[in-house]
Amino acid sequence: MLNYRLKNYYFILVFLTLSASLLGQRKPPKNLVTSVNNKAGVFIDVNAANYTPSAYTAQQLVQQVLINGQSNCSTPLVSNVTVTPNQPVTNNDRFWGYFNKATTNFPFTDGIVLVTGMARKAGNTASSVSDPVAGAGINDPDLLAAVPNPTPSNNYNDNVMLEFDFVPTSNQVKFNYIFASEEYTSTYPCEYSDAFALLIKPTAGGPYVNVAVLPGGAGPVSMTNIHPAISGIGGCAAINETYFAGYNSASNIVTNFEGRTVPLTATANVTPGVSYHFKMILSDYRDSIFDSAVFIEGGSFDIGISFTDGAGTVLPSTINMCDNTPQVLTAQVVTSPGTTYQWFLNGVAIPGATSNTYTATQPGVYSIQVTIPGNQCPGTAEITIVGGTTPPAQDATLKLCTTPTVPNFNLNDATPLITTSTTAVVRYYVSQADATAGNNNYLSAAAMSSYNGTDGQILYVVVSNGAFCRKIVNLTLRKEVTPVAQLTATRTRICLGESTTLTAANGVTYQWTGVTGTGSTYTVSPTQTTTYTVYPIGAQGCKPQQPATVTVEVVPAIKSNLSGGMICQGDAITLDAGAGPNYVYLWSTGATTQTISVTTPGTYKVTITNGVCSKDFTTQVTQAIIPEIVNVNYNENGTMIITASNPSNGPLEYSIDNGLTWQNSNTFANVPRNKVVSIRVRVKKTSCVGFLEYFTFVMQNVITPNGDNINDIIDFRGVNDNKDFKASIFDRYGKEVYRESKLQPYWDGYFQGKRLNTASYWYQISFEDPASKQPVVKTGWILLKNFE
Repeated sequence: MLNYRLKNYYFILVFLTLSASLLGQRKPPKNLVTSVNNKAGVFIDVNAANYTPSAYTAQQLVQQVLINGQSNCSTPLVSNVTVTPNQPVTNNDRFWGYFNKATTNFPFTDGIVLVTGMARKAGNTASSVSDPVAGAGINDPDLLAAVPNPTPSNNYNDNVMLEFDFVPTSNQVKFNYIFASEEYTSTYPCEYSDAFALLIKPTAGGPYVNVAVLPGGAGPVSMTNIHPAISGIGGCAAINETYFAGYNSASNIVTNFEGRTVPLTATANVTPGVSYHFKMILSDYRDSIFDSAVFIEGGSFDIGISFTDGAGTVLPSTINMCDNTPQVLTAQVVTSPGTTYQWFLNGVAIPGATSNTYTATQPGVYSIQVTIPGNQCPGTAEITIVGGTTPPAQDATLKLCTTPTVPNFNLNDATPLITTSTTAVVRYYVSQADATAGNNNYLSAAAMSSYNGTDGQILYVVVSNGAFCRKIVNLTLRKEVTPVAQLTATRTRICLGESTTLTAANGVTYQWTGVTGTGSTYTVSPTQTTTYTVYPIGAQGCKPQQPATVTVEVVPAIKSNLSGGMICQGDAITLDAGAGPNYVYLWSTGATTQTISVTTPGTYKVTITNGVCSKDFTTQVTQAIIPEIVNVNYNENGTMIITASNPSNGPLEYSIDNGLTWQNSNTFANVPRNKVVSIRVRVKKTSCVGFLEYFTFVMQNVITPNGDNINDIIDFRGVNDNKDFKASIFDRYGKEVYRESKLQPYWDGYFQGKRLNTASYWYQISFEDPASKQPVVKTGWILLKNFE
């Protein structure tokens, strides 16, 4: 059923002369009921004769439908139930009644309905709810205080009120409800504020508190405060659209109202044992034609007692207990002076259990009776604890030493390691989350018998009694490939006194025979032929069935007197490895002869084998270093003594004729004066030669410059090439009459172009000795004989 109101400028002009009150009452007609929605089973049942509560009085509806569990002992808790207008249950056109969702998808199963028109038209069959009938007057002052009038010139009409007194036994009361209206059409939600309020106050006095409000302080429950966006002329923006459930449609009719809210909850904090007055008010706004309704869910008004655990979590009516694990039960009530408690187990009072908390240690039906002063009817509640036993279970480790024929785990082998129970239900999970949830994602029997797990992987095993008692333990998988035994020796045939290295592979540790220890490598020196065996042991302790073996044969040792020597560049030396029975040679040079001739310094190795043993011999051929002449001692008697360095530490031999003849002695006689001597020193048997061109300088003491080419000059040209050479001649008075230069490397008895007189002259000569690199100073007298 859809209502459509034509509010446009045409109607404004037509009815411009009507009074404001008439304009507030008149609305365009709604759409007619169609064949789509006019059929059985589409609507909820309201005051239908086939439901016993349809014949209940208002007090019975409150006590037996609205209040949970108050059918036997409700009079002391609920009283003074009234409905306004005061219509009897026999009035078929009354504003209130009982509803049942029947075969619809209405959110509430049953409950109480209040309508600002005829309650029966809220459901049953397709019908217009609009009834121009008066309710309980207008502008109830309590409603105006809770839901202020948005436009004081308009009224809250057709007020329908349900009131009663009650005494709660807990610190909170609540109920669920749905607000619905015919005004949910066209632009009416923008201006027709039909409303619902639920007011509560102590009966002893005090202001009302409206608890029918939206969460988060979003305001009261009225049509103008809960609707989607309205488009067109006279439209408005959405407000609190989250709480709007939608408009009626061909597939979602259920009631004869154009739209409704989602289920809402009214909650009030109260004091147990204190009497409160409860007042529900439903009202039309501005008109008395298009109606609204509130559906109050049966049983949602809960003023009883609930149970919580030790953490304050509300418990369901039935809980499970495994292995008699203590369960804390707390009656959720607020203690007031004089309140008494008594706990029962299976209907029998528990001695001493007289507080609001009890710790249960066995299965059974537990109940509590709470008596509040002034309340003749005690509050009661019960909870059932179902017991069970958890099978024994413990963490375990399953090890697998894989082979080509056994590559995967058989998890069935782990079950006896985890539990000793033969009746336990054991399920293996890969995911801890699945194990915690206890879902069906556990390994199948086929997967169990051949599970390709990884080393270190943890499976989560749920061990249960087949019901709710269970324990989760960890199964750690240890997996490794069974090592393959392998043993090698650097040499399997050795000479007596030699060694060979045994190396085992593929294990973390090893089990030997013939060797002490668990390592992988050992050097052995057997004195006779010996067989060694080894088992490789894996990280997980896996061991092959067969060991690896190696036999070391011992034969006589190979000997050699190989020796080297020194060579200079261009020299050659013969290396001899020595002879022996069946010796076969392999030099590091690639030669295979007993002797080789080498010309390069270095380390030379020869490997000698005799068909059984093999042994390496090495020798050094060192580079001979050229001797350096560090001093030449020559005197005017013709004796020359040569001193040379010998870094090679080999025997030296000497020559002063440029290497034509050699001698072992470093002393030479009859060496002529003032001659260039080619001195040579070498390491014997090599071509490493040190050399020095040395001038045997001896200063003559007489010159006779007469042109006969005999003693005509003092010639410095053999010695003036020496480093730092200087030569000066002075007369007896100290006057320098000659200084050597490259232009005049000799003295001929002249000074400044003039012949000097016959006389004695003093000389001074200095230079660096070419051998010792030390300074040399020579001084003395010269006799100059000049002939006229």
